Amino acid sequence: MGSLWHPFSDMAAVREHEFVIDRAEGAWVYDEAGRAYLDGCASLWYANVGHGRQEIVDAAMRQMSRLEAYSCFADIANRPALELADRLAALAPTGPDSKVFLGSGGADAIDTAVKIARSYWQARGEHQRVHVVSRETGYHGTHGYGTSIVGIPANREGWGVLAGENTVAPQDLDGVEKVFADVGPERIAAFVMEPVTGAGGVHIPPPGYVEGVAELCRRHGVLLVIDSVICGFGRLGTWFGIERFGVTPDLVTFAKGVTAGYLPLGGVLVSADVAAPWWTTPGERTLRHGPTYSGHPTCCAAGLATLDVYEREGLIPKGQELETALEASLAPLRDHPYVAEVRAGLGLLAAVELTPEVLSAVPDAPNKVLAGARAAGLLVRGLGKGVAVSPPLIVTDEEIRLLGEGIRAGLDALPVESPVPSAPGA
Repeated sequence: MGSLWHPFSDMAAVREHEFVIDRAEGAWVYDEAGRAYLDGCASLWYANVGHGRQEIVDAAMRQMSRLEAYSCFADIANRPALELADRLAALAPTGPDSKVFLGSGGADAIDTAVKIARSYWQARGEHQRVHVVSRETGYHGTHGYGTSIVGIPANREGWGVLAGENTVAPQDLDGVEKVFADVGPERIAAFVMEPVTGAGGVHIPPPGYVEGVAELCRRHGVLLVIDSVICGFGRLGTWFGIERFGVTPDLVTFAKGVTAGYLPLGGVLVSADVAAPWWTTPGERTLRHGPTYSGHPTCCAAGLATLDVYEREGLIPKGQELETALEASLAPLRDHPYVAEVRAGLGLLAAVELTPEVLSAVPDAPNKVLAGARAAGLLVRGLGKGVAVSPPLIVTDEEIRLLGEGIRAGLDALPVESPVPSAPGA
């Protein structure tokens, strides 16, 4: 038995059958026996430009041979961090003169964003504004604030007391308005929301939901924090995903696609107004917060090279251009007797949810679908009540077709022993 403790894993079970990936190229990965698998989930939603991009590897190696790492605390900087921040600020949906706080990934980006939001109101003298509202089914990482505001009940359980002053709002505007009224809008610091929830099951927002939440926040002066860790860098067909809804957030968290996973990197885009208390008067205020690897030069060099790939190959719009093909590939599964719902059509990500009967009859059914799909040469993500896909943006039409076929193979392999009622429309 090995010593590696896998995240989000039943180690008593995993230790018996670890699946070891050896190499990868394009949209495909290979195990140690040399067998190929279509990477239907872009690893963990991040391999947007595909595997084996030598130009990103070379950029990181060049930077590492010059300056591998150094702190960005106080007045210290490095050229890759400065350049990456400027390029991201120029793309930011948070408005002109936005600022960029860099970190190591999405989870610490959420902690950073929530701390900035709460500290902003302290700086403004509105000390009662500490409450944070988030969206049902939303996932915001596993750090302190992310765990506290997550909209997936199972992820909040088993930790004891979490950070307080948080409420999860339902995915309808009336429910959000009720939360605001119950909490008192004058006490709310921020609303945190993924445009499309990812790890919570790929839930596309109801029409008008995102726009309505933004208007509600504007009306009550609540900061709107958009979690684009999954939805950014082409996953929804724009740089940060939120642009498809035509709203202007106050803060945006990002990670994953910023380096396409080649090195860990994340951060927060902050509007000029929200950043102003720290950027206006020397000696007045310091944000006493910062990860050790903030502005890591090698990671930032990888980020710059990744942005070059997106721009040179026109990959950012692919998330929107391919969303119809992805939905068409999965649509026939709606007639499968084990399928309750297929959620797709907004961006290059989708979910296939199992019926309650299957979930009741088959212990750990989503992971059994995952195993069946893997046996058919497709890697998908087991989530809650089903499986999710989010292939690299370089995926071909033929590979998109294989997604539907591979999930069907996983469904057909389910060990359902008792009759299961057919899904509606079957």
